[in-house]
Amino acid sequence: MRTKLIFFTGLLVATCFLTTSSLPQKIEKEWEPIFMTRADLEQSVKYISESRPLKNPGKIYTKGNYIYVNEQFKGVHVINNSDPKNPVNEGFILVPGCVDMAVKENTLYVDNAVDLVAFDLESKQVTQRLKEVLPETPSPAGNLPDECEERPQGLILVSWNEIIE
Repeated sequence: MRTKLIFFTGLLVATCFLTTSSLPQKIEKEWEPIFMTRADLEQSVKYISESRPLKNPGKIYTKGNYIYVNEQFKGVHVINNSDPKNPVNEGFILVPGCVDMAVKENTLYVDNAVDLVAFDLESKQVTQRLKEVLPETPSPAGNLPDECEERPQGLILVSWNEIIE
């Protein structure tokens, strides 16, 4: 199938053709759930003074001279932007199951899988945890956690790994 595309640039008109059969086909991926115990989840949020490379960034939040970048399902990068020409990746807040965040005053609010956690940015400590107030995150393919085969009892879904065959 050929589709005719016309581009208008000022008075210049250019025509090109796009052959849809040459486009890559959608490949379905399979995902496996990653779980943690409740006890491990509650001890998992911590500040690490070593930076990590951004691999799968999500939401970004700025506060003062800092930029906070969500690393999907892993945590939050802490970037000092005092010198915008030379930002410094100062550390990482480890938060398994993290896909969303917000900052108010000096508190980072972040999802720790199904829990909502308040993390003080000065003391670098968890100050509050609301247990099981958030839904589990579906896989990137859209599967719901309840569809997991052989789901272990008493474990909390924190991430998904792509199954590579």
